Amino acid sequence: MPQPPYADLIRNVPDFPLPGVQFKDITTLLQDGPAFYALIDDLAQPYLAARIDVVVGVESRGFLFAAPVAYKLGAGLVLIRKPGKLPAPTVQVEYSLEYGTNTLQMHQDAIRPGARVLIVDDVLATGGTVGAAAALVRQLGGEIVALAFPIELTFLQGRASVAPYPVFSLVQY
Repeated sequence: MPQPPYADLIRNVPDFPLPGVQFKDITTLLQDGPAFYALIDDLAQPYLAARIDVVVGVESRGFLFAAPVAYKLGAGLVLIRKPGKLPAPTVQVEYSLEYGTNTLQMHQDAIRPGARVLIVDDVLATGGTVGAAAALVRQLGGEIVALAFPIELTFLQGRASVAPYPVFSLVQY
């Protein structure tokens, strides 16, 4: 499968946030209006007929993609945040990620049982963050339809760690 043109607009930043990490910076893609517009269309397209009730965005870069995808699908938007950022009662999960551990929270009334959910984040790396997001959705009884990302770092095998959920990504490294 040929690499989408989006790859040309994603900047590689060596040694960020730690030595040896090759950070994929999407800010350069976001600056290109026509490319960002097309990317949102391409992220939403597989789910136009999927009857998605809620798109879940993962803090913080995931919000940049989840909100316009939710709009495109006519779905609600739910935010998953780091501790202390949401004002109402929350559910939470602790998880491992590339650089250590973290905790994510979601409002305890954000997902109704049986809701069809699309989880959107900026990058699929090891799968730890999106796996934690999926755990929060499951805690509230949501049905996860798929996980969608502009970028997937295939060498980290995150897709395998989030099985059996279907994964869709636009650019693979």
